[in-house]
Amino acid sequence: MFSSERLPLAEAYAGWLADAGTVRGLIGPREVPRLWERHLLNCAALGEAVPLNATVCDLGSGAGLPGLVLAIARPDLHITLVEPLLRRTTFLQEVVADLDLEGVEVIRGRADDLHGRRTFDIVTSRAVAPLERLLRWSMPLVAADGALVAMKGSSVVEEIVAAERVLADYRCGPPEQHHLGAGLVSPTTLVVRVAWADPGRVGWSFVPRTAHATPRSRRRR
Repeated sequence: MFSSERLPLAEAYAGWLADAGTVRGLIGPREVPRLWERHLLNCAALGEAVPLNATVCDLGSGAGLPGLVLAIARPDLHITLVEPLLRRTTFLQEVVADLDLEGVEVIRGRADDLHGRRTFDIVTSRAVAPLERLLRWSMPLVAADGALVAMKGSSVVEEIVAAERVLADYRCGPPEQHHLGAGLVSPTTLVVRVAWADPGRVGWSFVPRTAHATPRSRRRR
């Protein structure tokens, strides 16, 4: 998961999560004994679905999962961490500075703040929202040849069914489920990948802005 050169950075990040991360309420104390298997390795497996030298946007990055883990494991990537809460962005900026992670940008804001301004090869997230809402926030940030690659749990099939209308409205291709990290992590990391049905006609721009803006009641998490 981590090369010999990058493993010390992963260990230092685990230290940040176990210390400042728990003190500031970003990680629950019960998560500390299982930081590696449940969080770091689980997120590092996501790298299997990310192309070389890709631009990656991690929405609702929180404590940096999976964005900071990808930045540590894959120095070829250009990572943008998007998080609305100040205490979380402060933590992210401190970790990025302490670990001297190049190619990592921290933005305090919401997904829709970047709609129409930025696009990325990969837009990812972990435990942010059901797929139906996640599509509205993420797809406007997905480049024509890019994809949403979201970490999901056992309810992914139900989420895909519930998102059928949004998938059609946004002209998305059929969602794909992938199990990553086989033989390396147990259980494997489950992701859902959604790309544009026709890269030549990106679909979100045809949907009224009110349909994909982040609802105010959900803007602070």
